[in-house]
Amino acid sequence: MSWSAQLRYSQVVTVQEDISLAQYTTLGVGGPARWFVETSDEEEMLAAVRLARAQGVPHFVLGGGSNLLVSDDGFPGVVIHVSGGGSVWQDEENGFGNIVSAAGTEWDSVVRLAVEKNCAGIECLAGIPGSVGGTPVQNVGAYGQEVSRTILSVRALDLEAEKVLNLTTEQCGFAYRSSIFNSSQKGRYIITSVVYGLEVGGKPHLEYRDVKQFFQERGIAHPSVAETAEAVRAIRQRKGMLLVKGDADVHSAGSFFKNPVVPMEVVPRLAVLAHCRPDEVPQFPPGGGDVTGKTVKLSAAWLMELAGFHKGFAMGHAGISSKHVLALINRGGATASEILALRDAIVNAVYEKTSIRLVQEPVMLGFAAPR
Repeated sequence: MSWSAQLRYSQVVTVQEDISLAQYTTLGVGGPARWFVETSDEEEMLAAVRLARAQGVPHFVLGGGSNLLVSDDGFPGVVIHVSGGGSVWQDEENGFGNIVSAAGTEWDSVVRLAVEKNCAGIECLAGIPGSVGGTPVQNVGAYGQEVSRTILSVRALDLEAEKVLNLTTEQCGFAYRSSIFNSSQKGRYIITSVVYGLEVGGKPHLEYRDVKQFFQERGIAHPSVAETAEAVRAIRQRKGMLLVKGDADVHSAGSFFKNPVVPMEVVPRLAVLAHCRPDEVPQFPPGGGDVTGKTVKLSAAWLMELAGFHKGFAMGHAGISSKHVLALINRGGATASEILALRDAIVNAVYEKTSIRLVQEPVMLGFAAPR
């Protein structure tokens, strides 16, 4: 049956059939979407959802595909690929400038625009793959910054009310790597644009050790926002977290596991396991507004290494990046099953060694049950 049809909503939606999703993900893994719609138009998004409902099949909203693992069997419903768009700079008079970006806009282009305008707030999020629409969903963060600290509002299509809303930061329910979009209200909204508020002439964020060390080694005492963004890109590339064509480690989903937040008393126990002092266990502020001092964020990469997993480790066609242990990669021809087998081996080994269960970051699509 052809799905390219004139809808009763006076909307034409072009629907392709059996489109490989591997080409739309940075892991390069996964089977086909039964039906596939590519659009940047809110009315077309809603029409595609209505069409999926009328046919009794699920729908999935796809952005940049940088945080996604697709089943080998693919997805039996409608994939709505939100693509295209751009960013608009809005100069404000109170020391802050706003960037309004369509959901399909490449995220790093937003960072570059902020740097061009000498605005602080997202410079440490440079080089992260994916599109704007995905940034509020998982509250994208890196090197001590979280995108939620700059988000003023999110424009989204409410699929329950079938109307467009502007959600405030508070309504988005941001926490560490989460929001209402991937938790309590998962599947209810399609994000169509985001407004970011950035400090004009603000100082760059230099909280994390890697960033501090980068400038210390180069004798730069007071780096600019632009220098910080470039430093982060250089660090990400060195660690294999910057997707560069031709790189053997390019087919990854970035950080595959979240850095776990645990009670502070866990740290001394880990130090005993690692034969080091408690202050030598890599640890960071927990984020999410927790200032109690009772919890701490640990390095998932460090925990993996403690459990015996290192850069370059291979398991069939799946493996660990040669540059960063936290990046699981498709070494060439990998299946989703092979990626999951490696994931499970890591999770089980870390838990057996430390009693800490790592949680993956990538979204699962097309699997029979949550894993």
